[in-house]
Amino acid sequence: MIKLEDLYAFIEGNFDFLLVVDKDLKILHAGKSMGRACSPDEIVLKGKKLESVLTPSSLNSMKSGMIRAKKGSRGVVVYSPKAYDSCHILLKTGYTDTKDGGVFVFFGTQIDGISKFDESEKDERIKELSCLYSVAEWIEISSSIKEFFTKLPQYLAAGMQFPEHAVVFSVYQGVEYGQKPASDRYISASLVVNQQVLGEIRVGYIDDEHDLLPEEEKMLREIGRMLNLAIDRKEFKESLILKQAEEKKYRKHFTELEKEIKTKTSEIEEQKRKLNTVDSYLNRVNRGWDEAKTRLETIFTAIPDKVALIDKNRNVVMTNSPDVVPGDKCFRTFFKGDKPCQDCRLSRIMKHKTPITMTIKDDDKYLEIHALPVFNQEHEVDGIIEFYRDITLEKTYEQQLQQADKLASLGQLVSGIGHEINNPNQFIRGNIKIVKQALDDMLPIIDEYYAAHPDLKIARLKYDFFRKHIMTLVDDMGHGSERIKAIVEGLKGFARRDEGLLIDTVDVNTLIQASTRLVYNEVHKYSDIELELSENIPSFTGNSQKIEQVLINLIVNASQAIPDDRRGRIVVRTKKNKQEVVIEIEDNGKGMNEKTLKQIFDPFFTTKRAKGGTGLGLPIAYKIIEEHGGKITVSSRLDEGTKFTIRIPLVPSEKTEGVAAGKS
Repeated sequence: MIKLEDLYAFIEGNFDFLLVVDKDLKILHAGKSMGRACSPDEIVLKGKKLESVLTPSSLNSMKSGMIRAKKGSRGVVVYSPKAYDSCHILLKTGYTDTKDGGVFVFFGTQIDGISKFDESEKDERIKELSCLYSVAEWIEISSSIKEFFTKLPQYLAAGMQFPEHAVVFSVYQGVEYGQKPASDRYISASLVVNQQVLGEIRVGYIDDEHDLLPEEEKMLREIGRMLNLAIDRKEFKESLILKQAEEKKYRKHFTELEKEIKTKTSEIEEQKRKLNTVDSYLNRVNRGWDEAKTRLETIFTAIPDKVALIDKNRNVVMTNSPDVVPGDKCFRTFFKGDKPCQDCRLSRIMKHKTPITMTIKDDDKYLEIHALPVFNQEHEVDGIIEFYRDITLEKTYEQQLQQADKLASLGQLVSGIGHEINNPNQFIRGNIKIVKQALDDMLPIIDEYYAAHPDLKIARLKYDFFRKHIMTLVDDMGHGSERIKAIVEGLKGFARRDEGLLIDTVDVNTLIQASTRLVYNEVHKYSDIELELSENIPSFTGNSQKIEQVLINLIVNASQAIPDDRRGRIVVRTKKNKQEVVIEIEDNGKGMNEKTLKQIFDPFFTTKRAKGGTGLGLPIAYKIIEEHGGKITVSSRLDEGTKFTIRIPLVPSEKTEGVAAGKS
């Protein structure tokens, strides 16, 4: 349960009027603006009953609003005090449970001019505002865009002068809803989402006997502006649900892959069983080595995985690999090493005389190795048979699943942290403004007091020192709060789900500034970031979130390339070259050799595997720039540094135009 004091403080911080009433119509709290409404003299309202304060018609309006609010509906009521019956204030209704019981909340914002109308005009204005509130509430609670437009006429017609004769017609993304007006006499509002006209709303009458009012046209324009923003949010929410369904489908696919891997594993176990049978058979053969060798080679050739027979001196006796010549050492033949493997299977089997199954990494491949002992007549280990199975694909799927789970958790964590930080920061930002205004009012009074009391101290500081610095301190707090807000907005923007369309107007310099703020804490430990941003860099059409992802990836990579023995320097430049925007990110880090340079854009290639690198960052960056019709190149020298250069055309190609339009 929330505290009443917290509820009052929150509402009064966001609205002009506040009135709180209990179920017995007793006023529990009234904002100062309510007491001064329509008159400079403040009226004490707290503790009074509504019937002693309001006109009869206003009292009926408030009672009806309380009934609707208790049922969970919202509406608009009219507050008209008896003392000033010409005053009319529009309030929205609400109901909430507190630790002291349920209360009804009436709140609203000053609407200029309503008291200047005559009674019939006030009723029309109230009806129009009620219509606005009803449409705004319906767009939020409707389950889909289709449901919203289907029931829109019953909400919108209520705001017309003759609602029983009004008709509402809508068309959105080619789908029509409602009834068209009888003639060309109608008012309309366009539906614009992401700067694209996607539909229209028309309102008129079923015949030509009723005229349309200018106020009705103004009301429809207001509703149109409101719907343009609300529909954009609605479309995004429905798209999010679709993305979640696709993610569920992909997870199902990964589950099926896991089952397939288990099936393959069972097949390998069956192969192992068969090979054990072969091993037992070989132990019983003591004659005809050439014939046995031929049979063994035939069996080896039929096995799909790589197989090798190795003697106790680590020499390769037989293998089914056509490119391997028997006779050389196993560690040199299969792993290009100059000494036995650190965890040698032969040594372990010689000691324990039991089979071994293990997974090793060889360059960029993962191998699952099954090693079985080969016994002589004295039941001593005379060598081993090894089966090598490439499981790199299975490992890759496993890593991708883990990475997807980590990214999903990160998105939820960032969204939650941003919300938790933003709420208290909102109070800080609002309160700092109040504190500054209060100090502006109080300091002249204290100055007069200080003139008569020169030994005055505040916060244990001499007043003249306090007076000189206090406003600077308040301004610093305000700037710090704004910086918190900017950082949180950057985090939330980076974490939100992206639809992948190239439809944003991208300002590169603004994105770079936002990206450097976002990674400041991580990068500043190792490096200083210098921005050399050319003025008048033209914007281009693309995907802001994806470009920001590329910038953050490259800046963080640059900071991680700085050696421990020196302070890093990362320079980010922008310039315009003919019909393209050029972005350069240069560091003074360790640099790369030619072999690494050739592989950095290969998926799953990474030099930071031990630190949790996946090898996907640069390939994704390369793909994003390619989607924008651009190119990303790199130059590097060992121990001197690396420079990434991004070139993005200002005029999109046919391919990128297809992505911008959402074509496949």
